[in-house]
Amino acid sequence: METIDKELLRGGQFLVKETKCEDVFTLEDLSEEQKMMRESTKEFVDRELWAHWERFEKKDYAYTEETMRKAGELGLLSVAVPESYGGMGMGFVSTMLVCDYISGATGSFSTAFGAHTGIGTMPITLYGSEEQKQKYVPKLASGEWFGAYCLTEPGAGSDANSGKTKAVLSEDGKYYSITGQKMWISNAGFCSLFIVFARIGDDKNITGFIVENDASNGISMGEEEKKLGIHASSTRQVFFNDTKVPVENMLSERGNGFKIAMNALNIGRIKLAAACLEAQRRVIGEATKYANERIQFKTPIINFGAIKAKIANMATNCYADESASYRAAKNIEDRIAMRQAAGNTHQEAELKGVEEYAIECSILKVAASEDVQNTTDEGIQIFGGMGFSADTPMESAWRDARIARIYEGTNEINRMLAVGMLVKKAMKGHVDLLGPATKVGEELMGIPSFDVPDFSELFAEEKDLLARLKKVFLMVAGSAVQKYGPELENHQQLMLSAADILIEIYMAESTLLRTEKNAKRFGEEAQDTQIAMSRLYLYTAVDIIIQKGKEAIVSFAEGDEQRMMLMGLKRFTKYTNHPNVVALRTQIADRVAADNGYTFD
Repeated sequence: METIDKELLRGGQFLVKETKCEDVFTLEDLSEEQKMMRESTKEFVDRELWAHWERFEKKDYAYTEETMRKAGELGLLSVAVPESYGGMGMGFVSTMLVCDYISGATGSFSTAFGAHTGIGTMPITLYGSEEQKQKYVPKLASGEWFGAYCLTEPGAGSDANSGKTKAVLSEDGKYYSITGQKMWISNAGFCSLFIVFARIGDDKNITGFIVENDASNGISMGEEEKKLGIHASSTRQVFFNDTKVPVENMLSERGNGFKIAMNALNIGRIKLAAACLEAQRRVIGEATKYANERIQFKTPIINFGAIKAKIANMATNCYADESASYRAAKNIEDRIAMRQAAGNTHQEAELKGVEEYAIECSILKVAASEDVQNTTDEGIQIFGGMGFSADTPMESAWRDARIARIYEGTNEINRMLAVGMLVKKAMKGHVDLLGPATKVGEELMGIPSFDVPDFSELFAEEKDLLARLKKVFLMVAGSAVQKYGPELENHQQLMLSAADILIEIYMAESTLLRTEKNAKRFGEEAQDTQIAMSRLYLYTAVDIIIQKGKEAIVSFAEGDEQRMMLMGLKRFTKYTNHPNVVALRTQIADRVAADNGYTFD
């Protein structure tokens, strides 16, 4: 295992500490082994999934199950599972990579894959006893068994801890009887095992259980749900009626279910961001091919500025999502390695490693799920009338993308979590927000410097601007925390504005750092399109930050304080040299058109 010699930033510290480009991991850093894994995953997807995308649209649930079994035979379900339980025991980045490239062809398969390998298997590998892991994980890793995760109930969605499903201990103390109703259960139709959350007595928190799927044990199911997208993903209600579960099948300890659910979702969130990447690449590829071939007004439509703007924005967002997702994945992998080196078990190390970057996981989930939705929407638009037809894969991609903003915690919940967790970390002293926020306050009172810095080096101006964007967040969030304290969470609209500023900072910084690292390695000429994408992303991010910052400031500050903060907002978001946005978009689109698709991964 490699030693981690760089200083590893804690979750959320990107806001207050500078990250050097050498310290971020990028897709260009993949090892040969990882590149081979990516290729074999793509081959599987092209052969088994992309070639048969219409079967998924026709609700061919049996085909989803069949392809999941094939993925199991190829070892693709076992990447994250430790070798001692029949898995490949690969690092976090490799598990992200497989999740990314296996998820691009159809949302039906990627939902089945994500539900099984993530929330279906992961809770046992991370929280299970040695006996539980030996008994269940090898079967799940090989695809002999499939897993499902039963958390949501008709009355308990975003408020996951409010579930009514009951678990009652038998008189002889040998088993629990579980009774209740779960809904939106992915893989319910073909799973062998459920992770079920239920409440014992009047416990404050729910408890997790491993429940084998056996119809004779009081388990029944509703019909397959009729859904907007992910048509061939099996989604059913599951009813438990005095289902007997041996006491040794309790997962972790009593009352620990809410914690298990939350940590499983943290992993689920960053994996969901990964699952939105290849979908974007493929949509960009299909849209570009169509635009290169479609002739209108005697010319391919790719030559029109309106189409170029769309292609450029799609490619830029995908590039940003990749940059941030793999940056965070490697942070998690390094944190896990550090904890293992310090004597933690695999379980403890992985749990704490992911938990450390829960803020980044929420940021990524929001950003990538919204970008994949916009990309598929623009994909339909580029295809025009053909895009609206179910005979081309654009409309199914658009429908499949829609769920990504809802599951693994809605984007609204994740926005509030990102800011809420950051404030909690600050209160605990894990991230010093107060010191930097106070400095920003002092800076606002002082006289601004009118010196123009030396911007001759690549990204010098962009990085100067990025440092000032962080001050916008500290100014807005710092003042809001001072004003409302712990009551801040009751001011959801303010938290949403702060979250959008936070998200744009992380995404823009990750994009700049990836490109800077690669420009130093491969030369600026080789990275000219990536440089354009980084500049375009930052330009758009600045616009969003101005809008959200202003919205927050005028909503909670008044009089002199408001005037001072609005002046600060203007000062902190000011460009010395604005980029030529149309020229950037044209440059990016021309490169994507020449390559006939997205080739930056």
